[in-house]
Amino acid sequence: MRLGSAEHLNLFCRMLLDTHDPYRPAAIDWPKLEKEVRDRLVSLPIWDIAVQTEGRARLNVATYATGITDPLLKQAVELNAFEEGRHQMVLSHLVRAYGIELAPEPQYVTPKDPEWAFMVTGFSECIDSFFAFGLFDVAKRTDFFPECLVDTFEPVMQDEARHILFFINWVAWHRRTIPWWRRPFFELKVLRVWLFLIWERIGIARNVGHGVQDNNFTVTSANQLGADIGVGDLVRVCLVENDRRLARYDRRLLRPSTVPALARFARCFMRSRRKDRK
Repeated sequence: MRLGSAEHLNLFCRMLLDTHDPYRPAAIDWPKLEKEVRDRLVSLPIWDIAVQTEGRARLNVATYATGITDPLLKQAVELNAFEEGRHQMVLSHLVRAYGIELAPEPQYVTPKDPEWAFMVTGFSECIDSFFAFGLFDVAKRTDFFPECLVDTFEPVMQDEARHILFFINWVAWHRRTIPWWRRPFFELKVLRVWLFLIWERIGIARNVGHGVQDNNFTVTSANQLGADIGVGDLVRVCLVENDRRLARYDRRLLRPSTVPALARFARCFMRSRRKDRK
């Protein structure tokens, strides 16, 4: 399959559309949790930032969809936006069900550059989902999340896998279909997005000690899930889970490569906890 072709466009759009899970957040029956389990859930420093991230993502993706002329791509991006909003609803129902107090949500501002906003959301999900896949598996194995909550969030996790697969293929398709004279500007925008995301995470990490919730939780907080696991071992779990979740989709589709490649490179300089104990 030639990247940027009509076949490529059809393949990644149909992947997203045909694998849509029609679950409804309002129909989720949130189970009653033991006090210890609820307290662990409440203690996670992620709920404000998680709800707000999904709210911004929905608006960013929906805004980009309004300017798309291809009907199939427009339908797929609109579905992407709907699912981002649904994730926010799931989180909102969860915090309400378990009495988790959130800071007031900010007013979400329509982005002036829809393509920039769509790319920030997409590449950000590529970073966060890679680590979230591994941490979700760790939470299951340590029983940090009871099985009933694991089952509830499994569709959300698989939505994220579909989203990053769709986005990475959109990037590859888009850079080959825009006019040649726009391609250098597009590559520059990709670089700017990565620099922006790195700077954003550095800034949030500096402010965690001042009451700001941690958007880097997916990178730094395995210990909060009760896992006695080294960073090298966590990276290994993330790589395995990333491959497992994406393996169910058509092999002709591109997979996110930047974050897994950086993780493999970094792991070369890490020793596993098991090796340290020998």
